[in-house]
Amino acid sequence: MNIKKELMYTENHEWIRYEGEFAFIGITDYAQNSLGDIVFVELPETGDTFKEGDGFAVIESVKAVSDVYSPGSGTVDCANELLVDSPELLNSDCYGTYIVKFRDFEVDGLMTADEYEAFTAKEQ
Repeated sequence: MNIKKELMYTENHEWIRYEGEFAFIGITDYAQNSLGDIVFVELPETGDTFKEGDGFAVIESVKAVSDVYSPGSGTVDCANELLVDSPELLNSDCYGTYIVKFRDFEVDGLMTADEYEAFTAKEQ
């Protein structure tokens, strides 16, 4: 399993990367492996606001349909529209493919890469 040291992680298997005032969020290698081949992604609209624990996207794979939960509160700056026509990008490059970019994002309780690695080891 691939875990990027420079990212932060959640217990719901999302990664977070900060760039200035923006937070990019995607799913981890563990998540995309568990889901299998991803065939559809439902994205939020620009300007939508979410609180911690809200579902902000839906991922459909050959195995299941899963919500992607917001690890914090913020406003959608943009969603990754490439996923509309190419949802499989989440399988082929899960860390290079964000789902949504939030602005004014506030979050507590994220895990470091080492903490996330220990967390996922317990789940296997």
